[in-house]
Amino acid sequence: MATVTKLKAVLKNILEKKGVLGHLRAKIRAEVFNALDDQGEKPRPLSHENLLTSVLTAESGQQYFGFRYTLFPMLKK
Repeated sequence: MATVTKLKAVLKNILEKKGVLGHLRAKIRAEVFNALDDQGEKPRPLSHENLLTSVLTAESGQQYFGFRYTLFPMLKK
């Protein structure tokens, strides 16, 4: 049994060094969020005024607070 445990450890180490495990974790995390988004209710359509207000608010948040992904939900269709 020790050889199987050692093999798992070596394999995990190799995959981590190559970045494969990190990539897989990120992909799984993204798919979980996508599945959760698909289950939620659809956002209401925004008027031009509300869209402009939302974009300006998000941009000021990006600049002042350093929020990097504030526009993502609005731009995703």
